[in-house]
Amino acid sequence: MAKVIVMYNQPKDKEGFEKYYYNVHIPLVQRIPNLKGAEIHHVLQAQNTNEDLFLIAELHFDDPQTLGQALASPEGREVQGDVLNLMQFLNKPPVVAIVD
Repeated sequence: MAKVIVMYNQPKDKEGFEKYYYNVHIPLVQRIPNLKGAEIHHVLQAQNTNEDLFLIAELHFDDPQTLGQALASPEGREVQGDVLNLMQFLNKPPVVAIVD
């Protein structure tokens, strides 16, 4: 299995972020080909960091090759481009990690 993990800090506009994230961004994510599953976690507490984490999203794929193809697809590129629209609600870009 391979995952994309996206970590968002506390937004400057929490209400605007959540509205856009759930109503626009998530429907785009759901269109990514070969997406096996996804999870969204609201962070209650983070330790050993100065980051003020708010939300962590995980996207699941069968393997790194499938993940790479999915992100390179038109739908994957659209989701990546949509992060720019989320920036109006955030203080800084989310951290993205690709893991196996």
